[in-house]
Amino acid sequence: MANPDGFKEWQVVCDALARGRQSILLRKGGIHEGRAGFSFAHESFFLFPTRFHALGDQVREGVVEVMPEWQAGDIIRITHHAKAVSAVTLTDWAQVQALEPFHIYSEKTVKDRFDWEGKGMTAGSIHVALVRVVKLAEAWEFAYEPKYGGCRSWLKMPEPPADWEASAEPVLLDAAFGELCAQLKL
Repeated sequence: MANPDGFKEWQVVCDALARGRQSILLRKGGIHEGRAGFSFAHESFFLFPTRFHALGDQVREGVVEVMPEWQAGDIIRITHHAKAVSAVTLTDWAQVQALEPFHIYSEKTVKDRFDWEGKGMTAGSIHVALVRVVKLAEAWEFAYEPKYGGCRSWLKMPEPPADWEASAEPVLLDAAFGELCAQLKL
């Protein structure tokens, strides 16, 4: 897997995904998503924890440590990988609100994303992906580079350890994940 994809998400949300507390991603996109805007363009990706933008009032649970954004040379620890099982764009706010038990974002954060318009994205919509998360047996570490920065969701990462997939363990067991899929119906 040469140069795999990374999905940038707040550290606190990566932590919730790692615990199995959350298995959905709600995204509108970043300023640098390009002309077409955001989409869940990749089915398989590593979770790349970010510090930028994460403020305590943007989530309902979890500990938000306010830290400076990554600097060149800082060591990034990648501990989890995700596969998108399904991805949809919701345009009905009631459907979005019904997802509240399945994520840690605050209602205001989700509503702001839903209402935001720009970069090829219309107001009154949000992208939702149901993801199956696995924990890497050993954290994958590499130095942060400026090319990983910017307000965008996707990035290309260095080549991962050769055996990461064979030794990765699902965060949620098959039965629990199947039950979650049945509840969400995404």
